[in-house]
Amino acid sequence: QVQLGESGGGLVQPGGSLRLSCAASGRTISNYIMGWFRQSPGKEREFVAAINWIGRSPKYADSVKGRFTISRDNNKNTVYLQMDSLKPEDTAVYYCAAATSRFAWAFVYDISQYNYWGQGTQVTVSS
Repeated sequence: QVQLGESGGGLVQPGGSLRLSCAASGRTISNYIMGWFRQSPGKEREFVAAINWIGRSPKYADSVKGRFTISRDNNKNTVYLQMDSLKPEDTAVYYCAAATSRFAWAFVYDISQYNYWGQGTQVTVSS
């Protein structure tokens, strides 16, 4: 079993930055695809970004491309999401997730591909 714990959320003004962290415990995540998703009130959970097991070729939702950067440090068993130029529409609960199958890389946008989820961290972008 893998436990995922997000941190780094908070209140930030439009145009500001936040860095989310997702620390894993219980098992190494070095062979897993790691993703970030977000969910706003009344909306479905949506894909934000994903990174493969060696940290190459990250994938992003069009809405965050050029503003968000996903990265990982397998030595620390941690994944990060650097969020810059934040907008009010980025307000949501952000979740990290792990997919154990490498075949999931072709379907990283699909929630059902992920086996483990964190509890989420709130990000609020407001003036």
